[in-house]
Amino acid sequence: MSAARLSSCLPGAWCLEQHMPPSSMLTTVGGPVPVNSRVGRHKQRYAETGERLVAGCIPIKYPGSDPTADTVQVMLISRGGKGWTFPKGGWEDDETVEAAARRETVEEAGVRGSIEEHVGTFSFCSNKQEHQGNAHQGRCRAHMFVMRVAEELETWPEYSQRLRCWVPLAEASSKCMHQWMRDALNTWVANKGWQQQLEAAAQAQQQQQLHGSDSGDSLSS
Repeated sequence: MSAARLSSCLPGAWCLEQHMPPSSMLTTVGGPVPVNSRVGRHKQRYAETGERLVAGCIPIKYPGSDPTADTVQVMLISRGGKGWTFPKGGWEDDETVEAAARRETVEEAGVRGSIEEHVGTFSFCSNKQEHQGNAHQGRCRAHMFVMRVAEELETWPEYSQRLRCWVPLAEASSKCMHQWMRDALNTWVANKGWQQQLEAAAQAQQQQQLHGSDSGDSLSS
């Protein structure tokens, strides 16, 4: 594995790439490991109003049977160091929306698990050049789910293109580059009733950082 891939992990985050070397493993508890990602747009679904339909997951893990704001960790992925996101992609006409979300998650993030809930539908506009000239003009509508990860593959279809990291739930929103993805995560947090708890944790962390900065200034003066 290249040093560039290792150094792209989020500072302070537990990065899977540093702990999971490449492998020739062919099957796992979740069945055969997918080899390639789906490509092309010939099966792409579109809404009646023209938006490209997308499906994806917020991958999470937590100990025990009941998640809490303190114990949940969230996986983020990055392609080419261009920012951290959740796995997502086109919903095709030969699969359910849940199947599309699962497929995109294993193709991009290399994880599989159980879908715990449908968070909601979120609209956004793709900045990819190839989407701008299409009839939908880059407009997309994403169905986002929460997936509890049960399996982390050592190799997956987009292994060579992507990094992945686990971060605490309290940090995930600020690390995510797209507003609509932050909205999806924050919607799930609100549904769980964790919003005030996470806001309090964020304020405490900011105060701790300020005190640390003040201490450093005092030592240098």
